[in-house]
Amino acid sequence: MKVTLERNHLLKSLSHVHRVVERRNTYPILANVLFKAADDRVELRATDLDIEVTESVPAMVSTPSTTTIPAHTLYEIVRKLSDGAEVRLESDGGENMVLTSGRSRFNLACLSPDSFPDLKSGSFPHEFDIAAASLRELIERTQFAISNEETRYYLNGIYFHAVENSQSGSLFRAVATDGHRMARAEIAAPVGSTGMSGIIVPKKTVGEVQKLLDGVDGDVHVEVSDTKIRFTVGPVVLLSKLIEGTFPDYDRVTPKNNDKQMIVDKQSFAVAVDRVSTIASDRGGKAVKLSANNGLLDLSVTNPDHGTASEEVAVEFETDGFEIGFNARYLLDIIGQIRTESAVFLFNDANSPTLVKEEGGQANALYVLMPMRV
Repeated sequence: MKVTLERNHLLKSLSHVHRVVERRNTYPILANVLFKAADDRVELRATDLDIEVTESVPAMVSTPSTTTIPAHTLYEIVRKLSDGAEVRLESDGGENMVLTSGRSRFNLACLSPDSFPDLKSGSFPHEFDIAAASLRELIERTQFAISNEETRYYLNGIYFHAVENSQSGSLFRAVATDGHRMARAEIAAPVGSTGMSGIIVPKKTVGEVQKLLDGVDGDVHVEVSDTKIRFTVGPVVLLSKLIEGTFPDYDRVTPKNNDKQMIVDKQSFAVAVDRVSTIASDRGGKAVKLSANNGLLDLSVTNPDHGTASEEVAVEFETDGFEIGFNARYLLDIIGQIRTESAVFLFNDANSPTLVKEEGGQANALYVLMPMRV
């Protein structure tokens, strides 16, 4: 192999593909990036056996060949080279690759590409284009609620599916829950997504897609099968396995009859929750108590080891004497997703799920939060 590339092009591509490579691997080949040089381009591919990312960059290919190079080592070397530098890679097909750039020279150990795994994408019966901004919003509004509990693996991702709504028509919806809170966001269904079965996209995949979408305009091409999903974002192709399992019927836990409405200024409320929760105990679940009376909401925290804290904020609430408790961090996570100046809380009682949404109009996101005993 004999290849010459522009450092910035190579660095950008490596920054996309090397992230899926785990630092610790049972199989040495999984620590490497597949490097395939042919036809004035170099294709880079990396995988952790669940996700595969592929991208190609322009190059001067004097001698076509394929090898694998340690992903993180190569990324760090290229990252530290001078901006705009020329990078030359040369090997005789053996176990070493020589990288030179200016006066820098590195001799890197390679592994044969013969054992490099292929996720084998197969056929995708559903495919559609979705605006990068829309996909980014669906992810941003829901990913904080993804569960990290491995025993309930079917909650370790975002559930995407198409739904029919008698008022809004066809919708493409994203849902995530960890059993304590639920986030739901939706957009008008892209052409081709209707009729698609529900899929659970793993948390790591969601994070990688979000990074790929950073600063991207235009559309993302999405292809879906029963077991895999493929995203094409410009020159980058990300293929991922889906989580096999049944996502819970989230509609059953979405409150339908919460008739106690409270409207509060989002910023004032978030600042107050953050302040009083400073002394909240992690052992007690960071619990904060909300008590409404005479147009004021008292937020209070009691910690036997550190004392108490309280703060009042003005609210619009017709129900006096209402008290309920929440995990402060969960509360702040949800408030952080509200895009309007005010947040609307809909309560039933102190033991029932609370609905949180944006003020006014047909909001395309809503949140459910389970209360705590305080």
